[in-house]
Amino acid sequence: MKNFLRHIYSLGVKEIIAIFRDPMLCCLIIYSFSLGVCGGAKSIPEGIKNASIAIVDEDNSALTKRLTDAFMPPLFNPPEKISHADMDRLLDEGKYTFILVFPANFQEKVLANHTPQIQINVDATRMSQAFAGNNYIQEILMREINAFLRQNVPDATIYSAQSLVRNRFNQNLDKSWEGAVSELINNIAMIALILTGAALIRERERGTLEHLLVTPVTPLEMMLAKVWSMILVVMVTTLLSLFFVIYHFLDIPIAGSVTLFMVGVCINLFAITSMGIFLACFTRDMPQLGILMILVLMPMQILSGGTTSQENMPLVIQWLMQLAPTTHFVVFSKAILFRGAEFSLIWGTFVKMFLQGVFFFVIALMRFRRTVAG
Repeated sequence: MKNFLRHIYSLGVKEIIAIFRDPMLCCLIIYSFSLGVCGGAKSIPEGIKNASIAIVDEDNSALTKRLTDAFMPPLFNPPEKISHADMDRLLDEGKYTFILVFPANFQEKVLANHTPQIQINVDATRMSQAFAGNNYIQEILMREINAFLRQNVPDATIYSAQSLVRNRFNQNLDKSWEGAVSELINNIAMIALILTGAALIRERERGTLEHLLVTPVTPLEMMLAKVWSMILVVMVTTLLSLFFVIYHFLDIPIAGSVTLFMVGVCINLFAITSMGIFLACFTRDMPQLGILMILVLMPMQILSGGTTSQENMPLVIQWLMQLAPTTHFVVFSKAILFRGAEFSLIWGTFVKMFLQGVFFFVIALMRFRRTVAG
């Protein structure tokens, strides 16, 4: 038993030293847990900002001037007056995202309790602004028209519905919170797969795997050494990213226990690193490993629920993704970091990940033994 533990420790230290001697891997790790997380937080658009808008005012009344002045920064750039003849050309040129057309006699019809129509032309190729901006425009128009009626027609009946919304866990609906955590989750899986796969491929390419086979070291010891060393590297970088990048730099609050989160990260990495070794057993060099990881990693990240809600996916996909550890990783990570969930609420997720980790470890060990034996 003493030799067993010594072999695992010595081989694991060797793997960690090999990582620090590889400048490209070090750069990838640093980027993924720093700039990569920041990029994930900032890449999700925050609704609408500085949208270009133009007005075709065929009425030139006090109401249309009031509506024009209501579109202000930072949501919209100051509106520009254009003619109806130039509207199609300017939309084709992409100069404006929104063009509003106020018809003639618009104010007169509003005061007469008629329902004149306002034409809203939207350049939908700018998807990040088009859909959200259209809703903002309608809200601004209704608010200003109702205010104008109250001032000029005191007896007018204004029917409106009000909703009282209380946002929990993310009161300001800041999309960067989810973007940063989702990017961290994706990078944890990506780096764990790359490190463990590259560790095995590197030994095979350099011939050190054959050297280890003539020593008393067993395949189980070799695999355990790779697993614990890569788990340690990823856990340390994850903890640093969580505190210095997410909490301090991006100013995203952490509601739950960091210790509980790191325990879950460790369990998840147990399954991910085993998968990395399993994939590396099917390849002979790093290019092949990279192609295989793309085929495995991309579906795991996209379909796990971190990028898109699983409720919007077909039931077959939802059932299949329950077999992936990343799906459960997304669930407990957001539950702990955003909602402050305790162990009593997520212990079932931990058990599922651990059982999946044992399964992936066993099949990876079986494949690894056949690989080194051949």
